[in-house]
Amino acid sequence: MSEQITFTPTRPYLARAIYEWICDNQLTPYLLVDATQPHTDVPLQFVKDGQIVLNLAPHAIHQFHMSNDAITFSARFGGVAKEIYVPIRAVLGIYARENGQGLFFDASEYAEIEDTTAPPVDEGKQDAEPTKKKPSLRILD
Repeated sequence: MSEQITFTPTRPYLARAIYEWICDNQLTPYLLVDATQPHTDVPLQFVKDGQIVLNLAPHAIHQFHMSNDAITFSARFGGVAKEIYVPIRAVLGIYARENGQGLFFDASEYAEIEDTTAPPVDEGKQDAEPTKKKPSLRILD
């Protein structure tokens, strides 16, 4: 009786390792993303042929987090801040801008794996533009 063992995909582990190698060598990490994948939240005005390249240089992004499920960070695009959410299944490659060295992934690696990831829902966020509160002072007795 043979049992089929299911392993987790290698993509998130390899992406983290390549990202660290690129940064350790003072190069600029670029992320190639399949923007057509479900739950991918990137600035659509910069998507070409269903793909987008994102600059992951530490000085260009904020609140960077790379988990086994997704890559999230905040960045400015055309002067406008945007929260980015890239499911790991949407990552097609990570490479150094200066020399192109890095790793590109097989797009079919996640074909047999059910997509159970969804961007976290922030209960504090509303769909409408947040209203800014005026600063106020209160005297306490």
